[in-house]
Amino acid sequence: MVALDGTIVAIANPAIQKDLGASLADVQWITNGYLLALAVALITAGKLGDRFGHRQTFLIGVIGFAISSAAIGFSGEVSLVVVFRVLQGLCGALLMPAALGLLRATFPAEKLNMAIGIWGAVIGASTAAGPIVGGLLVEHVNWQSVFFINAPVGVLALVLGLLLLVDHRAEKAPRSFDLPGIVLLSGAMFCLIWALINAADWHWTDQRTLLFLGLSVVCFVVFVFWESRTREPLLPLSMFRSVALSAGTVLMVLMAFGFMGGLFFVTFYLQNVHGLSPVDSGLRLLPLTAMMIVASPLAGALITKFGPRMPLVTSMVITAVSMFGLSRLDVDSGGLEMSIWFALLGLGLGPVMVGATEVIVGNAPIQHAGVAGGLQQAAMQVGGSLGTAVLGAVMAGRVDNTLPRKWADAGLPPMPKGAESKASDAVEVGIAPVTKSTPPEIAGKITAVAHDTFVSGMGLAFTVAAVVSVVAALVAGFTKRGENAEAAGGSVHI
Repeated sequence: MVALDGTIVAIANPAIQKDLGASLADVQWITNGYLLALAVALITAGKLGDRFGHRQTFLIGVIGFAISSAAIGFSGEVSLVVVFRVLQGLCGALLMPAALGLLRATFPAEKLNMAIGIWGAVIGASTAAGPIVGGLLVEHVNWQSVFFINAPVGVLALVLGLLLLVDHRAEKAPRSFDLPGIVLLSGAMFCLIWALINAADWHWTDQRTLLFLGLSVVCFVVFVFWESRTREPLLPLSMFRSVALSAGTVLMVLMAFGFMGGLFFVTFYLQNVHGLSPVDSGLRLLPLTAMMIVASPLAGALITKFGPRMPLVTSMVITAVSMFGLSRLDVDSGGLEMSIWFALLGLGLGPVMVGATEVIVGNAPIQHAGVAGGLQQAAMQVGGSLGTAVLGAVMAGRVDNTLPRKWADAGLPPMPKGAESKASDAVEVGIAPVTKSTPPEIAGKITAVAHDTFVSGMGLAFTVAAVVSVVAALVAGFTKRGENAEAAGGSVHI
């Protein structure tokens, strides 16, 4: 449910905007409110699981997620949609670390990687299925059905969870809460993600961007200072004495940077340049989904046999190659060429999702399995937001530098004063700045220039993502099998 909602709602946003008369800012808050709540609460939610048991936390998260989803569907005002989306994000934060904590506590070392591999396959499939499922529901039912679908899924998950899940609690589970730590970390994560979300509109040198980034740094510094002195910290800094755990966290950030940042432009490329519908765009990405589903369990088996280092290094090299391949796409690239690079990208990403998760969760003490799961998910959120913001800036810079030259080379008349900015904004998402009154011949030239400029920017963005993937391959060399994995299964069953 959580992974699906990360992508499915983007398809419903235009219908929500039209039906509820929402502004663009309102629609952005529908997505940003969810992402902010999710990112801010993940580590704290993991701590709740360590304290009260991951089974209880998971089931509460399921109930809350299903109820908030249904409430969104019944909402008649966009403000209520945003409020319940924030609640949905908070409940999603309860689910994700608890799921990893349950896996860690349930499976012994020799089976943990395969379990995480199956988990990774489900996450990958759900994430990629969002545009397809969302497109079908919005097109054939209504936008409310995108949220109502979580209600029966939640009921099924609750019933199965009550019947099948066993509560595991470590003997050294925390017995108190670090409230100052929660406030400081939540504030730091909020300021960081908020700055990254708005960087495209505010620009990186804007005072507001710098203010929130500065506040984030201050909160993180004070948080580290506090955590080093409190008796039962929210995020024990001793966890980062493990080089492997630290490397796994950095690897997850870098992987999400390239994956989410790069794929952000692929949807615009498929829909606005190639003219595909949202459903057809989702189908075009099926090779990526299929390879992630296949590669994740296989990666679990390989990591169990050989350890995570070589599979992770190899996978990030494959990811880098696929990113370089995607950077070569042009306006006329065919479906076969795209499918090859998408499939290769899925082959690289699946093992990284599994391996980095195992490295983080497996190298954390069993009593901090929930916090480690929250750390893994928080790293993904930060990496994805950072990738989207940075690669978005790369795209904007390339468009600003390239569009005027290509416009002039095409022999087009100069744009009216003040229209350059609007034209650049349109081209950054692959839309040609053409009005209904534009003559067909001129409109054709403008469309060609806009698409060519967008593809040039997308190519540069994927090149940056490929370089980041190469750095990630070097970081993967510092990973190793979880030192604490043998503690799994040795916890107290309640």
